[in-house]
Amino acid sequence: MPESKIVTLTMNPAIDKNSSVKQVEPNRKLRCREPSLSPGGGGINVARAIRKLGGEATALYPAGGPTGDMLEQLLDKEGIRHRRVHTASWMRESLAVTEETTNNQYRFEMPGPRLRDMEWKNCLEILLEECQTADFLVASGTLPPGVPDDFYARLAEKTRTSHFKLIVDTSGEPLQKVKGSGLFLLKPNLRELGDLAGCELVSEEDQEKAALELVNNGTCEVLLLSLGAAGVFLVTRDYQERFRSPSVLVQSRIGAGDSTVAGIVLGLTRKMNLIDAVLFGISSGVAAVMTPGTELCRRDDAERIFESMKQEKVKERI
Repeated sequence: MPESKIVTLTMNPAIDKNSSVKQVEPNRKLRCREPSLSPGGGGINVARAIRKLGGEATALYPAGGPTGDMLEQLLDKEGIRHRRVHTASWMRESLAVTEETTNNQYRFEMPGPRLRDMEWKNCLEILLEECQTADFLVASGTLPPGVPDDFYARLAEKTRTSHFKLIVDTSGEPLQKVKGSGLFLLKPNLRELGDLAGCELVSEEDQEKAALELVNNGTCEVLLLSLGAAGVFLVTRDYQERFRSPSVLVQSRIGAGDSTVAGIVLGLTRKMNLIDAVLFGISSGVAAVMTPGTELCRRDDAERIFESMKQEKVKERI
């Protein structure tokens, strides 16, 4: 079996439970439908989406207890290559419930177990071993209690001279700490970019200025600003362009951002240029919102949308 060119890291994995209920009401027992169970957490979802798009990735994650055992079983069932770092505390579970009368989705994210110093440091060492043949490392998601806020910055420092490219997708204080870290790609949303810039980004000009500052100060080579339904804004030192997302019927937004990252990194391993890889990423993200619950993207949808978007780009340039 060939080695994975893509490795993902998920420091705060989860079992994602997805269900529905006729109507959400306070102070009552709500009789939910039978839940579906899926592997969850940023990097794990990226690996799952890559698999659905016809690629391969190895997912590395810390997990303990029966929930960790269940995660292994779910990943095996989906055919995902993975490596578990055993921990003392049970891995978390998260819950998404759709209200059938309104189609509103309520998502309850748990904080995760507290990791000991030796556990998260062990993850770093095993990760470096796993990445020996990788072209890309995607570190994605929140950090559980016990893991320092500068964990991703430490990871960037440890891998600065490595042959693979580091992609980080996180939020909050861990995102703040990666300033100047020399990442390959960073994917904040508009609110997160404003937090990094220390001001509200009212205009497109403000957004471009803030994004270029992060590229120019060495935080990343590529910044992909997520604008939700409006698409993405791609920024490098020499190139800036906005890409709009096609309009589709939204079933669930779970995993859309992870599917976008999956499409981009898979496209790059398939030797697409950066623009086409971003288009494939957008297509994969759009395909994800077309599926219910935690299903993520479907390959046929992503490839069809990608071809349509490429044709639209050709027409724009004529």
